[in-house]
Amino acid sequence: MERMGTEEWARHWRYDRLPDMDLLRARYIRHTFPLHAHDGYVFGAITGGVEEVGLPQGAERVGAGSVVMINPEVAHTARAGAPEGWAYATLYPAAGTVAAIAAESTAIRGTVGFAEPVVHDPEAARLITEVHRAAEQGNALAADTLLRVAVTRLLRLHGGALPARTVRTAGARKAARAREILLERMTDPPTLEGLAAELGASPFSLLRAFRERYGMPPHAWLTNARVRRARRLLEEGTPPAEAAVAVGFTDQPHLGRHFRRIVGVPPGAYQRERARTYKTGQRDRA
Repeated sequence: MERMGTEEWARHWRYDRLPDMDLLRARYIRHTFPLHAHDGYVFGAITGGVEEVGLPQGAERVGAGSVVMINPEVAHTARAGAPEGWAYATLYPAAGTVAAIAAESTAIRGTVGFAEPVVHDPEAARLITEVHRAAEQGNALAADTLLRVAVTRLLRLHGGALPARTVRTAGARKAARAREILLERMTDPPTLEGLAAELGASPFSLLRAFRERYGMPPHAWLTNARVRRARRLLEEGTPPAEAAVAVGFTDQPHLGRHFRRIVGVPPGAYQRERARTYKTGQRDRA
C-alpha cells in the first residue's frame, strides 16, 4: 500500500516504447473528476486511500488492492471516498491494444469488455503498478511484458465479450446525429432548442435520448470532446492559448479549468510531458 501524504500530485504521461497508451499516477484529495468518458480502456489500481467512482450502475467505493476497469465511452465520475483522498496507478490503453492482446491470449471473440467495473485483485493491481515502475525506469521489455500479463489476467478472470450495440430507435439515431453536429460545430454549437429543432425533436426528448446513448447531456459531452481535441493539439505542439480557441473555449484559463478537471493535470504539464516523451524517444532511436 502506498504511503499517503498530505498534498495532491499527479503525472499524466506517455512512454514512447508503449505506443497508444497513456499513464497516470496520482494522489488526489480535493480533486473531483466530472462526468466524462475515454475512447480507450481504463485500468486503475488503487494503491492507497479510497476512491469513489460514479458509474452507470451506481457509485462504488474502491480501496487498495482493487482495480477499476472501465470500458471505452462509458461515462463516469471520480472523487475521494475518504478524507485522506486516494492514490492510484492507471493505464489507458487504446481499444486496439486490448483487442490485440485478447485475440492473442484469450478465447474471447468480438468486442471485449468488463461487466463488473470494480474487482478486488491485489495481483492485478501489483502488475499495473509494476508497468508504471518499469516505464519510469525506461525498461521497455519489462513494461511491455507486464502490460500484456496484466491485461491478459484481467481479461481471463474478469472480462468477456460485450453485446453488440446498434442504433435502432429514432431517438438513438437523432442522438447520434446530434453528436455529429456538435463535432462539426464545436467552436459555435447550437443551443439545445436549436439542435432539437434541426433534428425535428423536442428539447426534452433529445436530451433524454442523448443521455441514454452517451451517458451524459450534450453540453457535458461537448466539453469532453473539446478537451479530447485539445489534447491532440497540445501533443502536436500547439500552444495552450491557441488550442483553447481552436476547440471552442473562450480563452486559456477556460481550457485549463476543464482540462485539469477531466484529464487530472493542467494543459501545460500535459504538453511538457508529451514533449519530454518525444525527445526521449528520439534519443532512443538515434
